[in-house]
Amino acid sequence: MRKLLLLLLLAVSIGTAMAQQAGRVSTAPRVNIKGTVVDTVNAALPAATVMLLTPKDSTLVNFGRTNDKGTFEFRNVKAGSYLLKITFVGYLPYQQEIHPGSDQIMDMGNIKLKPITRELFEVVIKAAKAPLMIRGDTIEYNVSSFKVPPGATVEDLLRKLPGVSVDQDGNIQAQGQSVNKVTVDGKLFFGSDPKQATKNLPAEALSRVQVFNDKTEQSKLTGINDGKIEKTLNLELKESHKKGGFGKFTAGAGPQSKVAGAQSVARTEVRGNYNRFNTKEQFSVIGMGNNVNQTGLSGGDYQDFRGSQSYNWGDNADFGFSNGGRVVYFSDDGDGGFSIPQSYNRGRGFSNNFAGGANYNYDTKKFKASSSYFYNQMRQTLNAENNRENFLPDKSSFGTNDNNSRINFSANHRFSLRVEQNIDSLNTLILIANGRMNNGNDTYRSQQVFSRRANPDSLARQTSETEINNNNQYNSLAFITSLIYRHKFKKKGRQFAASGSFSYNNTEGSGNQISRSRYIGSTTSTETLPNINQSNATDSRQNEFKSSLLFIEPLSKRFTWESFYNFSLRYDEVDRDVFNQGGERPVRNDTLSRYYTNDYLYNRLGTGLRYSYKGLNVSVGLAGQQFRLNGQFAADQTSTDFKKVDRTFNTFVPSFGFSYDLKNNRYTYVDYSADVQMPNSRDLQPVIDNSNPRYIREGNPNLLPQMTHRVYGGFHMFNPATFMNISASLNYSYNQNQIVYNQLVDTETLVTTVIPGNISSGGQNYGTYLNFGFPLKKTKATMNFNSSLNFGQNPVFVNNVRNETNSNNYGFGTRLDLTPTDNFTFYANANWNITNTRYSINTTQNQRLYNYRYSADANLKLPSNFYLNGNFNYQVSINRRFAFDQRLPILNLSVYKIFLKDNRGELRFTAYDVFKRNLGVNQNASLNFVSTERVQTLSRYFMLSFSYNIRGMRTQIRR
Repeated sequence: MRKLLLLLLLAVSIGTAMAQQAGRVSTAPRVNIKGTVVDTVNAALPAATVMLLTPKDSTLVNFGRTNDKGTFEFRNVKAGSYLLKITFVGYLPYQQEIHPGSDQIMDMGNIKLKPITRELFEVVIKAAKAPLMIRGDTIEYNVSSFKVPPGATVEDLLRKLPGVSVDQDGNIQAQGQSVNKVTVDGKLFFGSDPKQATKNLPAEALSRVQVFNDKTEQSKLTGINDGKIEKTLNLELKESHKKGGFGKFTAGAGPQSKVAGAQSVARTEVRGNYNRFNTKEQFSVIGMGNNVNQTGLSGGDYQDFRGSQSYNWGDNADFGFSNGGRVVYFSDDGDGGFSIPQSYNRGRGFSNNFAGGANYNYDTKKFKASSSYFYNQMRQTLNAENNRENFLPDKSSFGTNDNNSRINFSANHRFSLRVEQNIDSLNTLILIANGRMNNGNDTYRSQQVFSRRANPDSLARQTSETEINNNNQYNSLAFITSLIYRHKFKKKGRQFAASGSFSYNNTEGSGNQISRSRYIGSTTSTETLPNINQSNATDSRQNEFKSSLLFIEPLSKRFTWESFYNFSLRYDEVDRDVFNQGGERPVRNDTLSRYYTNDYLYNRLGTGLRYSYKGLNVSVGLAGQQFRLNGQFAADQTSTDFKKVDRTFNTFVPSFGFSYDLKNNRYTYVDYSADVQMPNSRDLQPVIDNSNPRYIREGNPNLLPQMTHRVYGGFHMFNPATFMNISASLNYSYNQNQIVYNQLVDTETLVTTVIPGNISSGGQNYGTYLNFGFPLKKTKATMNFNSSLNFGQNPVFVNNVRNETNSNNYGFGTRLDLTPTDNFTFYANANWNITNTRYSINTTQNQRLYNYRYSADANLKLPSNFYLNGNFNYQVSINRRFAFDQRLPILNLSVYKIFLKDNRGELRFTAYDVFKRNLGVNQNASLNFVSTERVQTLSRYFMLSFSYNIRGMRTQIRR
């Protein structure tokens, strides 16, 4: 470890030395350069962008903006030669070569900018390109001014841009705020996850990058300024890539490595994509296959597969309050959804993966169409050891040591279609369809050993063993279609919208469950928990029809009134048959078999009023909701003894929003919302799931909806002159009728039965967050600090005794970005996190978890187009209460060579997990238990790969 730290220190030292060598004026005196920017009549020009560039290659040295009086000043500048460049909207760029001497202050006096006039367009002006432009809250970067290695991705480029940072997982921050939306040439080309674009889109395809505050999609749809902003990143493509296709193909292989006691397997990886589009059409194909644990479309693969309309932004057919937030939603039943699976990190265990698809978009002013098909399959092997300690109200506890193996196979077909037709300037019709077909199987083997502790200081005593051998198969079909109609009235701002949706989901599954239990030191317990040999078959169907209406009326220039109505009718039907095996023929088990139907009828009527003026936005609203659950269940659908479920819930849901644009890139907001969550079908079904005979799940048809009240507010400030940013936020949430999973533990057999229920006075969470970022040197080094405090309280009943689990979390992090030269980059992160977990029913089990993470990424250019890259992650997890101390240093190293014409080829050798320390380790402290899981995971292996880049068409322009 010491050698590794010395290596990292050496990397920083090399970067510093190279930076000093690049400057070659480190011993030169320092000067201050100042001046005043005015127009032709000597009127001050505030907020003009002022830059210092190197005369040789126009590299950005420093930059800033003029103040209200038009003055600027660069402090502590090294004496030497510079290009002074000044830009201002509506004026010709100003450029002058300057030579600060030995004087401490160089005063440029008044610098006059000439306005752009028609006559001046006839004048040819030769000037250096401006590396960046600042216009209000928009910053535009000239990509050619920021050098990255050939074959670099957009993510690599973003790390070089002042004011932009990318963390180890690829999450982007600009001006201190998270970037949640990326567009290409102004179109929604990659969906809501920016990593899909930045991880593999080639940096050389871009001409400019723009960062700005955009309106939310709902604000654009309704025409109402809701006061909310989305930090957006726009990537502008070069003309060459608009006129031709581009893509990348990679193939790699490595020597054989051992896999969990099985035969040695050679590591292979193939992936590729091709994209071709123009102003109207976009076409993409993508494919991948590997046995190196990339289970979905990784960051190196997703690229620009999805198209400008594929994520259907603004297509939510459930109209509601314009200040956002889901007022009502149904819990996810875990069907996988319709979205394409993605994975940006190598997964756990060992897996073989294949995926591929195609996407086509057609986009004009009046008509838009988008379609895609995608297939993926995965076969995964997981061998794990799980240790869990469960705390009981009498201050005793019991533990489980579970050694298990699981083999999963899944195959998925997904398709999507979206058509938008502008009938005329006032009417728009949108059709959306998404579908999914799944099939798969899994095999589960488990050896569980149970032990008891009479108190925390006593020794654990083994009480029983259980062996489980299960297998399951399933297939499913699901689709959803929506039709949305929008109408704009001739009166500005008046709008009407209507929508209708139909969804269908059918899943069929079957399986076998075999388990045997042996109790140590007991002769009667085996009768309490008999051995299991069962087969089961489950057919589940779900249909839903939804419709919504929305009307918006502007009362004045400042006040807007909106009203909406939502209707939903959902029908669920589940038929589960369980048979006892082992006799002459299967015997139906009426206790575990269930036939269940349920209708959800939902109505909501709401209205709201919004005030908007000079950056101030205030909204208030109220909605009345009614849910009706009407169901029945019995052991069999032919039964004459059905039990009924007929319940109606009426709820009023308020809404409040406040935001204020303080100008000069300062923004504050406060919001209150209330979400109502309906129980999912699995929790409502009175079905007993005994797939693990020591942990039995049972549904509860008497569950109530859960309401969550949320209040959150914050402040953000960004200084475009200094690039300093500050963000602070507060949040609080409180649950009513919270759905919790209560536990009944048989203290003799240690069988846990989990039944969902409601707690009228539920849990609550509150926390704070603070982020502060600033440049150490605007174009060379950036520092960022963040801290967070989060406090949570979550209740659950254990043997009918209420247990309060209190978790206090304290976090602190820092990040350093160093880009001293075009030939060397270094990025480092450090995060410290401490969690205190306290239990009300067994305080002796209180514990403290320490989680630290250190990471670094360095890239060095060597002679002859060779490059060296290193990536290091060091994770520390400590829980002294249970003697858990895990330290995982993961180091990846690669060396690659760029060659062929136009740098199209790349040959790379990579060593993954050099120290052979990769483990799937996870510790969790929650409710009334603490658990530790260790999963055998692919560790050290080597890969030699070749990549070929398909470039766009080059165009020769006579200048």
